[in-house]
Amino acid sequence: MNAIVFHPRCLEYGAPGHPESPERLRRAVEFLNSQGGYRWEEPEPASEDDLLRVHTQEHLERVKNLEFYDPDSPRYEGIYEYARLAAGGALLAMRLGGFSLMRPPGHHAGPQRVAGFCYFNNLAVAVRASGKRTLIVDLDGHHGDGTQEIFLGDPSVIFISLHSSPNYPGTGLRHEGNCFNYPLPFRCGEAAYRQTLERALGAVDLEGIEQLAISAGFDTYERDPLASLGLTTESYVRIGRLLAELERPTFAVLEGGYDVEALGPNVHAFLQGLWAGQGGT
Repeated sequence: MNAIVFHPRCLEYGAPGHPESPERLRRAVEFLNSQGGYRWEEPEPASEDDLLRVHTQEHLERVKNLEFYDPDSPRYEGIYEYARLAAGGALLAMRLGGFSLMRPPGHHAGPQRVAGFCYFNNLAVAVRASGKRTLIVDLDGHHGDGTQEIFLGDPSVIFISLHSSPNYPGTGLRHEGNCFNYPLPFRCGEAAYRQTLERALGAVDLEGIEQLAISAGFDTYERDPLASLGLTTESYVRIGRLLAELERPTFAVLEGGYDVEALGPNVHAFLQGLWAGQGGT
């Protein structure tokens, strides 16, 4: 049985009115529990050594001491520990072949910067710790600029991102080296999205790729307020199946998804497609 990685401590912080709220995960956990059939695992915080594979010491100190500024990423008391725990969730998901349902997200965080609700790049920390040749597929509605910054030019990683454009952060408009970017118009719909994803996966050489790492953002959902690409809950089942066809050991890490009621059903749909396609439950 595939595992969902979650720790209730990630619900302890937040700011009123901020879209990256604890309520979105609280409701998602309640929904997934109601479905049954999932194995739940609690992570330990990532170590400083884990984080330093991706981030500079200066960046860690800035987060620890709340000496950073990003208008989207509040200086929450204790955010260093919450962000370490989210990175630990990605590490555990990588080891178990599971899904990390944690916050804060990570794919905008670069080696030396906080950005876009993200403090540490959770998925990048897990990929670097694995030491494996990895295909990263970023399904979030925003470009994973932090992940691209970390892995650009790294021969052990292929990075693919599908995202809405024009939109925050304004990057990902073209391919660069080992990073393949597919900007899409808002609310383009499932047919255009799946056609693009199939083309993206077919265009890269997967020989020697040992694992698939997924930045699983659900702000592509049709009612999402920030980055909708017009996908439905049923779309995520089919996207999960498509990725399962790559037949690689796989883990996934939650990024965005800001329709509070829909996040749980969308995660469930994606995992049903991904894990059923891999022979899991």
